[in-house]
Amino acid sequence: ALLAGARLAAAGREGWSFAATMAAIGGATVTLFGSLYPAVLPSTTDPAFDLTVGNASSAPYALTVISWVAVVFLPIVVGYQAWSYWVFRKRVGREQIDPEPAYGGSQPTRTGGGDRSDRTAAAADTGPDVPPTPAPRPGGD
Repeated sequence: ALLAGARLAAAGREGWSFAATMAAIGGATVTLFGSLYPAVLPSTTDPAFDLTVGNASSAPYALTVISWVAVVFLPIVVGYQAWSYWVFRKRVGREQIDPEPAYGGSQPTRTGGGDRSDRTAAAADTGPDVPPTPAPRPGGD
């Protein structure tokens, strides 16, 4: 599955690549814990000190409380995640971002505040690897 994921990624099939990689990770996890069962955490000194499924489980009362908390809060968390997904469902592309202004001859003057025209002009002059330098403000700031 991992090799198939790499081949699918190289072929541009991102969805299938993700599914194959997920299957590889799931298979490795099932194989690891299946080979350790019933030990959850094997001891390095003596097998008698292994942490097993039986002695790692919680008491019935604690499991009941955890279950009721999950019943109450899980729908809230899933609802919030669904709402977040709905709000941010569209991808942002170049057409949603302000294009870089085209300068025809003279540089625009800075008029205070958060005008970004001088920063984009400085970034265009210095190149992508050099951080932009802000233009001097009128008044000697």
